[in-house]
Amino acid sequence: MERKRKLRKSVPDEDQEQEQEPSVRPFWSGTITFGLVSIPVNLYPANRESRVSLRMLGAGGEPLSREYYAPETGEDVESMETIRGYEVRKGKYVTITDEELERLAPEKSRDIDLRAFVKRDEIPPLYFKRAYFLTPADKSAKAYRLLAETMDRTKRAGIATFVMRGKEYLVAIFADRGILRANTLRFNDEIRTPRGVGLPEKREEPPKRMVRQFETAITRLTRKTLDPKELRDEYSEALLKLAEKKHARHKDVVETHAEGRPEKVVDLMEVLDAASDKTERKRNARREPVTKSNNI
Repeated sequence: MERKRKLRKSVPDEDQEQEQEPSVRPFWSGTITFGLVSIPVNLYPANRESRVSLRMLGAGGEPLSREYYAPETGEDVESMETIRGYEVRKGKYVTITDEELERLAPEKSRDIDLRAFVKRDEIPPLYFKRAYFLTPADKSAKAYRLLAETMDRTKRAGIATFVMRGKEYLVAIFADRGILRANTLRFNDEIRTPRGVGLPEKREEPPKRMVRQFETAITRLTRKTLDPKELRDEYSEALLKLAEKKHARHKDVVETHAEGRPEKVVDLMEVLDAASDKTERKRNARREPVTKSNNI
């Protein structure tokens, strides 16, 4: 039997959870620590997704769902039946269990461990990932302002690590007019080199006449300041206007109805109970006699 084609999408990155709309409440709280200094802070996302989102539809206008799919067998796979694997060679995987991931996970901590201070311009923008605001917490406003003013005056940035949702992040902390902000950083092995993308190793000196032409062109477009309002997503704005205009004219508008294969109703308590029983069985299976230790 020929299997119906469905929309496929790779497994989402766990980091994508951080791309949700920021709320009034912080999604993480911790303490900046270095030396004898401890400053409680809250972490807020400084970015939000504003691009227009399009939904994939079928030929009849019905929304398409995203599912796990095994190409070799043509069967759908439930998320509860999946396991993780690392591809060591083409087509050859080593499976990794949840227990092994737990053992490798960094120690849970609420500290933002400030390990070093460097000049702000020494951190290449290529390493930046996501931006966050750090706000004072638990009556730490005075120490917070002191740190921000000192970093701003000395033009220093802090390099730190912290653990969130079982994963360790590398961040750069900056001070900007009395406000601390943090940027998560890519690790060094995530950065490609110019040579790795085929750029020439030797730089050729261009003709002086061409240099002057480029300098003149750059000077004409040079401004003293940058207005953030100019950093607009014109494509998304145009797309949104098009969608609203077509909707107002009742053009190309399709309505969907809950027909066809019914959605699976999930009992949350049943799932939690099943997961709890599974965890308890695993614990009992590997439980060993407890012995006293000098460390306890």
